[in-house]
Amino acid sequence: MHLKRQKVPKNYPVERKGTAYIVRANFDYRKGMPLLVVLRDILKVARTKKEVKKAIHSKNILVNNKNAVDEKNSVLLFDTLTLVPSKKHYRVELSEVGKFEIKDITESEANKKISKIVDKKTLKGKKTQLNLGDGRNFLSDIKCNINDSILINFKDKKIEKCLPLKEKANVIVFEGKHIGEKGSVSKIIEGRKMAELNVNTKKINVLIKQLMAIE
Repeated sequence: MHLKRQKVPKNYPVERKGTAYIVRANFDYRKGMPLLVVLRDILKVARTKKEVKKAIHSKNILVNNKNAVDEKNSVLLFDTLTLVPSKKHYRVELSEVGKFEIKDITESEANKKISKIVDKKTLKGKKTQLNLGDGRNFLSDIKCNINDSILINFKDKKIEKCLPLKEKANVIVFEGKHIGEKGSVSKIIEGRKMAELNVNTKKINVLIKQLMAIE
């Protein structure tokens, strides 16, 4: 499956001109970019799809500290990427204008990721399952609520800490007209399911579902 280049999401940092089509991600193509696009079109560490597939087959590409398995799989916000041969590490972030960007990070940073809690369930044995915005599920007894974020440690395979969405919390807007904006929460407007943020010298109102608490 492919997307017409003219119709790629606005947060993709790719040229609208060029080949007529661009690879379509297997899932969540609006929330992340296909691994092929990241490696070939943004980082430019490969020239062709064939080279990317060969690198994946050779286990030279890690996504969130695991071997990549498909060049069409989405790399989502705050996912980490490691190029094994060069020992280079990257993280998917959002620029101030709301476009995905690939940031250089350290090896220790590549072992961690922030993810938002979108649902929470109590299972048999009073175990708590946290369902995350990136599709992961975690069984944990950490005290955390829906809309809070957690810091995942891939190396230790555990939740390192909870990042509550509350007043004075640092946040990033990952959807909507304010996408890419970073600031702090001045107040939570519970009835309207919104939060008022301090962003530089201005105040903005953003839906809580479009916010993620960060460090």
